[in-house]
Amino acid sequence: MNAIISDTEAVGIVLAAGQGSRMRSRIPKPLHSLAGRELIRYPIDVLEQWGVSRLMVVTSPDNGDAIVGVLGDRVSYAVQDSPDGTADAVACGLRALPEPPGLVIVLAGDTPLVRPESILGLVESHRVDPKRRMTILSSAGAYGPDLGHIKRTKCDSQDERGDLLAIEEAAERDEPDYGLVEVNTGVYCFDGPWLSQRIGAVPKSATGERYLTALAGMAVDASERVEAAPIALPDEAMGVNDREQLAAVGAVMRDRINRYWMSAGVTLVDPATTYIDLDVQIGQDSLIQPNTMLTGGTTIGEECEIGPNACIRDSSVGNRCRIVASTLEESRVDDDVEIGPYSHLRPGARIESGVHLGNYVEVKNSRVGSGTAAGHFCYLGDADIGDGVNVGAGTITCNYDGVDKHQTVIGRSAFIGSDTMLIAPVTVGEGAATGAGAVVTRDIPEGRRAVGVPARLLPQQQSGSD
Repeated sequence: MNAIISDTEAVGIVLAAGQGSRMRSRIPKPLHSLAGRELIRYPIDVLEQWGVSRLMVVTSPDNGDAIVGVLGDRVSYAVQDSPDGTADAVACGLRALPEPPGLVIVLAGDTPLVRPESILGLVESHRVDPKRRMTILSSAGAYGPDLGHIKRTKCDSQDERGDLLAIEEAAERDEPDYGLVEVNTGVYCFDGPWLSQRIGAVPKSATGERYLTALAGMAVDASERVEAAPIALPDEAMGVNDREQLAAVGAVMRDRINRYWMSAGVTLVDPATTYIDLDVQIGQDSLIQPNTMLTGGTTIGEECEIGPNACIRDSSVGNRCRIVASTLEESRVDDDVEIGPYSHLRPGARIESGVHLGNYVEVKNSRVGSGTAAGHFCYLGDADIGDGVNVGAGTITCNYDGVDKHQTVIGRSAFIGSDTMLIAPVTVGEGAATGAGAVVTRDIPEGRRAVGVPARLLPQQQSGSD
C-alpha cells in the first residue's frame, strides 16, 4: 500500500494502558498473541501501512517495560500514571508530542480486526469536511452490549440516519443492551489543534473516568461538527477484554487468513481445522490437509502437501515437499523432500533436496545431504550427513557425553546399518559402512566397513590380478 496519510500531517495514538484484569493473566493484555503477532502490533501495522510513522503508544506503569521490550524504538511512548480513562490516556499522548499535529488518529491496542481500508475510509471521511472536529468509526447493526452506542436524533424514514448526538458508554447504561445497534469501534480521527484544546475539559463520568467519547457530545453542544463513518465489516468492532473474546477474535482472523490463501491458489481441505499465522507464506498449488498449524515466519513452497496433523514453526519448506503428521521447528527443508509420519525437525535442522525421512526420525542441528534416506526410528543430532547416505533403522548419533555436545560426520554414499550407535565425535568416511548393531567409537576411513561392539574394521578385500 502506498503512503496516503502524510507523516507530517498525522500522528497515531495507540491506547494500551488498560489494566486488562479480565484476562486474568500475568502477561499484559496488549502482548497476548493473535495469529502470531501481539495484539499491540495490529494497530501499529495498520497505521504504518498508510504512511503514519509518527506513532505514540500510551502504556501504564505496570506494562510499559514489557511493551517497550516488544516494540523497541519503532514507536514513541507516553505513560498514563493512573487509570483515569481514555481521555486522560490521549491527553498523556498529546503532552508527549512537541506540538499539536494537524490530524490525530486514535486506536485501541485491543481491537486487532480493524482493517487498513477502514482507517483510510475514516480519514477520507474526516477530510471531506474541513470544519469537522471529530470522526468516529462506527459499526451499524452490531451486537454490542459492552461497547459504546452512537446516539442520534430520530428520523421518520428507516433509510435515513439522524444527526449524531453523543456516544453512550456501556458503563453508563443501567442495564446491558443486547439488541443490534450502531456501536463505537474505539477508532477516531480528530482535528489535532481542536483535540489539544478540548481534551482537558472532558469531565469525569459517574464511574470516575474521563471518557474520550464525551468529546462527541461536547462538540455537538458547542455546535461543532462531528460524525460517524460506517465500517464495512461488523466484526472489525470486536475487541479483546477476556480469553473468550480473544478466541472469538482469533476465529475471525483465522477465517480471513484462510480465505486469503484459498483465493491465492492454495487448497485448504478443511479450513476449520487449519491454523495459519499472519506472517506465513504459501506457494501456489500447495495443499494443506486438516489439523495443520503453520506458525511464525514459516514459508511453504509451491506444489507441497502439508499434513494432516503437521505443525511447522518458523521454518522454510521448498517446492514439491510432502510433510505428514510431523513437527518442524526453525528448520530448513529444500525441494522434493518427504518427511513423516511422526518425525521431528528441531532447531537447526537443514534437509537438502530429495531427502526421505520416514516415521519417527528426529533431526537436531544437523545437515542431511541430498538424496539421503532415513526411513525409521533415528536420532540425528549435531551431525553433518553427506549426499546419498543410507541411514538404517535405529541409528543414533550419541552426541552428548554428559557435559558437551559433539559432532558426527558421515561422508557421502555411506551405509549405516540398523541399530548403529555413533559415539561422537566420530567420522564415517565416504562410501564406508557399518554393520547392524555396531557401536562406532573410532573414525571409519573411506570405503571401509566396521562391525561389532565396539566396532572394528574388517579387512580390506584385495582385488585379484590376471
